Amino acid sequence: MATEGDLPSINEIYNQAVKQLFCTAHLHPVDMQYRREWFLHHDPDRYPVCVIHENEKVSGWLSLGPYRSDRQALDHVGEVSYYVDQACRGQGIGSQLMAHAIEIAPRFGLTILVAILLDKNPASIGLLEKFGFSKWGAMPGIARIGTETADHLYFGLKL
Repeated sequence: MATEGDLPSINEIYNQAVKQLFCTAHLHPVDMQYRREWFLHHDPDRYPVCVIHENEKVSGWLSLGPYRSDRQALDHVGEVSYYVDQACRGQGIGSQLMAHAIEIAPRFGLTILVAILLDKNPASIGLLEKFGFSKWGAMPGIARIGTETADHLYFGLKL
């Protein structure tokens, strides 16, 4: 499980994805105040944040979060998010994180995982499909990054 001491690395890895474009819908890097508030909303007894450390450094992280938290009929659905340090990509860290999420999700009462991403992120789509997620929906052309648009995809997995 992640600790507050991991937050600078978690935030750095996330901001790498922001700068890469099409890996998140944020267009500007997020600051540490944002990250701390985000972390406080991830109760480790319900929605953990998990990290992989290599050489005492966070190489990737994953979070489980609520999907539509104010809708009780969806309490058994968790949203999974994951990011890997750009220097560590292609080494199986994303796969380790996803395997862990699928393993632990039922302990938190989750029977369905969803991932929401942009269609111009083939690496993430490949990871999800590798673990049995399938495309459940799309919002065509909804995201605008510069002069380009992207579909917002919904992938799901029934555990």
